[in-house]
Amino acid sequence: MVSGFDYLLIEDAGPARIITLNRPNKRNALSLSTLRELGSALKSAGESTNVRCVVLAAAGPAFSAGHDLAELLQARDEDAEDVFAACRSVMKVIRGLPQPVIAEVRGVATAAGCQLVASCDLALASETALFATPGVKIGLFCTTPMIPLVRCIGRKRAMQMLLTGEAISASTAQEWGLINAVVSDPGLRTETLRIANVIAGFSRETIATGKTAFYETLDMPEERALGRAEEYMVAGTASPDAKEGMSAFLGRRDPIWPRR
Repeated sequence: MVSGFDYLLIEDAGPARIITLNRPNKRNALSLSTLRELGSALKSAGESTNVRCVVLAAAGPAFSAGHDLAELLQARDEDAEDVFAACRSVMKVIRGLPQPVIAEVRGVATAAGCQLVASCDLALASETALFATPGVKIGLFCTTPMIPLVRCIGRKRAMQMLLTGEAISASTAQEWGLINAVVSDPGLRTETLRIANVIAGFSRETIATGKTAFYETLDMPEERALGRAEEYMVAGTASPDAKEGMSAFLGRRDPIWPRR
């Protein structure tokens, strides 16, 4: 267990770095301090060559209830700017990490908590998890959560969540594409780490390059995206990892990936 954080728990499980939001009495609300710690912990994981996958989890009955409303209620304009800039920074760090980030969701993930799930590369949830963007209920439309949300589930479904504020179940979240799988609560950590270990078995460099290419081309027009993807394929073919992988496949042996 790594210490030094007030609102997070950090531990390694084999090749996976588990970052746990640890404000259960506040339903893991994303205060400015929490967001800054989370950004720091994510960056630290990204710099470690031993970490092959990052798991984002939460302590207590809620994954995250979103921003800390008590903090926002007292915030001056510049204070609010700091909070939302820190939140945007965290989402950007998640996308920029060389390792995939898996959200492990128990309980509710609402507003910025739902944004956090939508921003992760993969997401697994327990059967009782709920997801919502309920800002309309407090007069604060979830404009920042809607950005990754609509890219996951599409316009009509995102607008349904944003305009009604109603929660969707884990099974609906899976059907809509917000999460990858619904897992029984006792087996959630086991399945999360199973996927993390599958990813860890591949070339770290290949995973990092693939993640970069995925998000770089995501919103490009198709022809431009295909051209950029072709550039990645050409460069990748010449890489030591691809040469090792192809040689291993043709030689019917397991590849030995460089550690770097």
